[in-house]
Amino acid sequence: MPSYTPPTKDMQFILHDVLNITGSDIPGYDELEADFTSAILDEAGKLTSEVLAPLNVVGDKEGCRLENGVVYTPAGFKDAFEQVKEGGWPGLDMPEEFGGQNMPYVIGTAVGEMF
Repeated sequence: MPSYTPPTKDMQFILHDVLNITGSDIPGYDELEADFTSAILDEAGKLTSEVLAPLNVVGDKEGCRLENGVVYTPAGFKDAFEQVKEGGWPGLDMPEEFGGQNMPYVIGTAVGEMF
């Protein structure tokens, strides 16, 4: 079975050594300390490697199907999406007023790259 190793160290390097996000004038970036971003990226990486990546094989074998106007996804996809949703990942960079976590877009982009 194929495996996925999330590139969290590379992402941390880009965020902190290349972009120097905590030194940026962009609102919210000053709060993105390395320990904080590491925790976010590590959790996203764990979800990706343990839950999402293994579904690639299932998705390739089963595929989606359309029956009587209803789309059915491969086994495990619905449960995986529930875990993503329960973790609040889709709203990571969305405003709190809409149920998001109001993180800077750059963090949502890094997590989205893994997902």
